[in-house]
Amino acid sequence: MSRKTTVIGLILLILLADQGLKFWIKLNHPTGEVLRVFGWNWFRLHFIENPGMAWGWKFGNEMGKVILTLFRLCAVLIGTWYIGKFIREKYSMGFLICAALIYAGAAGNLIDSLFYGMIFDKGLHYSTILHDYIGYTGVAQLGEKGYGAFLHGSVVDMLYFPIVQGNFPSWLPIIGGDSFEFFSPIFNIADASISVGVITLFLFQQKLVKKEETTPPVTGTTNTHVSDQTQIF
Repeated sequence: MSRKTTVIGLILLILLADQGLKFWIKLNHPTGEVLRVFGWNWFRLHFIENPGMAWGWKFGNEMGKVILTLFRLCAVLIGTWYIGKFIREKYSMGFLICAALIYAGAAGNLIDSLFYGMIFDKGLHYSTILHDYIGYTGVAQLGEKGYGAFLHGSVVDMLYFPIVQGNFPSWLPIIGGDSFEFFSPIFNIADASISVGVITLFLFQQKLVKKEETTPPVTGTTNTHVSDQTQIF
C-alpha cells in the first residue's frame, strides 16, 4: 500500500468515525444526557455542544465565531498542501500518520462549524438579544431550516472519561475539601485525533520528523587492469 493511499485512508476513517458518532448522538439524544458505556462509570457519553475552541472556550461574539471558522478553514486548506508535500518528499511513515491524525481532526471539527447550523434544526447558537450562546431542548433533527447560517455551526462533543473522582484533603489551603475530577474535559474523536498526533510528534520528533533515505544507484566496478596489451578473444 502506497504512502498516499495509507494517509488518505486514515483521514477518511477518522472523519467517518467522528461524523458518524456526532450524527448519532445529535439525532438521538438531547444535550446534557449522560450514557455509561458498557455500564462503566469512568467511560461516558455526555452530549454537549461547543461554540468555539477546544474545551468549551469561546471566541468573542457571533463575528468571533465566523472568524474562528474561517481560520480553521484556512488551516485545513494549507494543511492539504502540506500533506501532499510531505508525501512527495517521502517523509517517514510515522510522521505522515501523525500529520494525518492532526489534519483529520481539524477537518472533522471544521465540518461541524461549516455545515451543522444549516442541516440541523436545533443547536447551540448565539442570541443577539442575550449577547450569549443559548442551548435548546429536545432532540435535533435534519431539516431544510437550520438553527444557523453557513459558518455558524457548533461543534458536537461527547467523550467523557471521569477516571478519578474525589475530594482534596481538608488540610490543604484554599482547595481543601473541594471536589476534583480526572479527566474532566468533554471532547470528540476529532479532538482526540489532534491530541494524539501532536503529543506523539512532541515526544518522538527526532525519530519521526525525517525523510526516507534514498540508496544511491549501484554501479558495476572491476579490479581488472586494462591496458593496450590485453588480448580480447
